[in-house]
Amino acid sequence: MAEKLPENPEIEPLTRTQVLVAMGVTAIILLAVAKLWLLFGSISLLPVKLSGIDLLKGLVIGLAITGGSAIVYRIWPGYRRSADIYLEVVLKPLFWPDLIWLGLLPGLSEELLFRGVMISALGLNVTGLVLSSCCFGILHLGGMQQWPYAVWATVVGLLLGYTVLDTGNLLVPIVAHVCTNLISSCVWKWEHEAAKR
Repeated sequence: MAEKLPENPEIEPLTRTQVLVAMGVTAIILLAVAKLWLLFGSISLLPVKLSGIDLLKGLVIGLAITGGSAIVYRIWPGYRRSADIYLEVVLKPLFWPDLIWLGLLPGLSEELLFRGVMISALGLNVTGLVLSSCCFGILHLGGMQQWPYAVWATVVGLLLGYTVLDTGNLLVPIVAHVCTNLISSCVWKWEHEAAKR
C-alpha cells in the first residue's frame, strides 16, 4: 500500500486541464528552443533513423530505466517523497488515455532538445553529455525539496545521452524516454488507484 503523502503547502493541486495545457506548452517551448538553436546555431539535429535493432535498444533501455527507478524509489526515501509529490501533481488529475500524451510529449520534445540539439551543440563528447544531462535534471527540479528527483533525472539524462553518442540515432533515447514515461506513469497510477480501494 502506498504511504500517504504529507500535505505540501507549496504545491497547489492542479486540474486535468491545467496539467494537459502545461504539458503542451512545455513541449512547444522546448521544441521552439530546439528549432531556434538549429536555425541560429551552426549545428544540425542528430538523425532519427528507423532501425529495428535501435528500436529494440530503446525499449530495453526504457525498461531498464523503469526498473532502476523502481529500485531507487524503494531504497531512497528522499527520492520516493520527491517522486510522489511530483507524480501526485502531474498524474493524479489525469485520465488513463491522457498518459499517452504524458509519454509522447515530453519524450519527443525533451529528447529533440537535450539529446538531438544540445548535446550536439555542446560537443558530441563527455562534456556535452554531462552538461546536457545536468540541464535535463534541472528541468525536472520542481523546487528545492525535489532535488532527489532532479538527481535521478540527471542520471537518466546521462544514460539517454550515452545511447545517442553510442548509436548516433536519436530514435534510441526517444523510444526509451517514451517507454519509461508510459510504463512508470501507468504503474504509479495503478498502484495509487488500487490503494484507494
